[in-house]
Order: sequence, then structure tokens, then C-alpha cells
Amino acid sequence: MKRDTLRIGGQELSSRFFIGTGLFPNPYIQQEAIKASGAEVLTFAIRRIQLDRSEDDSILQHVQEGGFRYLPNTSGASTAEEAVRIARLARASGLSDWIKVEISANERTLLPDPIETLKATEILVKEGFTVLPYTSDDPVLCKRLEEAGAAAVMPGAAPIGTGLGLLNPYHIGLIVEEANVPIIVDAGLGSVADAAQAMELGVSGVLMNTPVAKAKDPVRMAEAMKLAIEAGRLAYLSGRIEKKKYASASSGFNSLKLK
Repeated sequence: MKRDTLRIGGQELSSRFFIGTGLFPNPYIQQEAIKASGAEVLTFAIRRIQLDRSEDDSILQHVQEGGFRYLPNTSGASTAEEAVRIARLARASGLSDWIKVEISANERTLLPDPIETLKATEILVKEGFTVLPYTSDDPVLCKRLEEAGAAAVMPGAAPIGTGLGLLNPYHIGLIVEEANVPIIVDAGLGSVADAAQAMELGVSGVLMNTPVAKAKDPVRMAEAMKLAIEAGRLAYLSGRIEKKKYASASSGFNSLKLK
């Protein structure tokens, strides 16, 4: 059986679970949840990191020995110029050359600004960053971001932190069909059912923070999400049965006559 691996920007990943580091009750639970998730990629807002002393930063000091791939994000940026400046600071500090472009157009909904996101992606790709833009579930925009050089595209399932699940599975399916780069569903998921559903649509991975960090038991929830992502991926690769309008017997009748 062919090995099922995820490759982004030349980096091979065995886990398809990308996890955020914020909102956890304390650093110990954060660390245990990350461990239970099996995630290799950790994301965090650059604005929450002490770039001049990243080795002592409260967010990073507890996970530095894990061999993780850091995916800093530009959360809080409202323009492409601001996002680019934040990304440059992160790379200059030695944090990572991977960057999740996150530019919000509205503080209430935190929905991504499509124009500024595309602009920032184009600039950062030219500067040699491995860019993973967070965007809306617009198939056309996702394709434009891919064409701009994004290493992966990250459409949201629903607004950040809402836990509403996949509001438009049809669009996510279209995005996957058209994509030649990994599609990572980011934002809005709330349950293991949501994670499995996203993976069954053929996405390459799932990024989440709130559903794990804000669960009553974040460590167990991290493991549950890990299993859901793995199950959803396996189901997608296996190929589900077609939906039918009417019933069909699961076992046929034989020709023997009862006496």
C-alpha cells in the first residue's frame, strides 16, 4: 500500500492535524494536548510572541523540544502591508519561513479580507516564504491563491471560534477538486464529526485550536480529533458508496426453496 503522506513546501508531514497553541487553561494542559494530538505543525499569532526572546517566550518554551514545524500567523493584521511586515519580523527572528497569512476585514466576524490576503500572498511568495493563506471558502479565490504560489490554501469552514462546523461542504468539495496544492480546513469546526466530514471531502488536513483548547478535557479532545482526522482520511481514500434514492438489499436471495 502506498504511503499516505502530506507534503507542504518540501516538508513531509505524517500528521494531518495542525493545532493552535492559544486559549489553553495552562501551559501543562497545552503541552499534553499537543502531545495527544500527534500534530507536527503548531500555529500561533506572532503578535503574542516575544520575538526578541523567543526561546524564553511562554508560548514556545514548553514545546521547543518536540521537533515541531512552526506556522506563525499574522492574526491582527488588517492590511497586506501589515501582514508582510509581521511575516518579515518572524523570519528575521529565526522563528520560521513558513507563514499563515491571516488578514481580517471585520473585527466582529473575523472573516478574511480576500483582496488583501491575495496581495500579501503574492508579495511573500516572491520573498521566498512558504505561504499558507487563511481565506474564505470561495473556490475561485482559493484557486487564485494557489496560482499566486501558496504552498497550501486554508479555507475556513465557518467564522473563527464559532464551532458551527462546515457551513458549505459543497464549496469545500469544489476547492479540493480544483486544487493542485494541499487544502487545509481552518476555523469554525467544533466536533469530531466536523473534522471527519472535512477529511471525507478530500481535504489534506485540518487546523483547529478552540475546539480543543476550550473543551472540558482538552487532552482527551485532542486525541479524539486526531482519531477523527485519521478516520476521515482513511474513509476518503477507501471511497464511500454512492447515495441511492431507494433501498437495496445487502444480501441477495439464493435459489434454494424452503421445505
